[in-house]
Amino acid sequence: MDRVTRYASQRAVVIFSKSSCCMCHTVTRLFSELGVNTMVVELDNEPQGNEMEKALARLLGRSPGVPAVFIGGRLVGSTEKVMSLHLGGSLVPMLRNAGALWV
Repeated sequence: MDRVTRYASQRAVVIFSKSSCCMCHTVTRLFSELGVNTMVVELDNEPQGNEMEKALARLLGRSPGVPAVFIGGRLVGSTEKVMSLHLGGSLVPMLRNAGALWV
């Protein structure tokens, strides 16, 4: 859990992902197209990736624990929550408030 917290605070937007996860790719692509420079932590490339994924699953209240998106150091959620915020017009203001978007 400490590694998750440490990573989550390193950038305005941090996405915990797995390279084989299509929903992780979708969320990462959304932020990229919005012009956000995210930090993507690929759990399958991390030495403690399995433990980190279990911690994320507990935080999200569901399994799998990816994708898990943090904005401004706070857990936003997974794909469903991010897409809901985006379609509702709340994601971009949230990104601006976190310093992830300048315009």
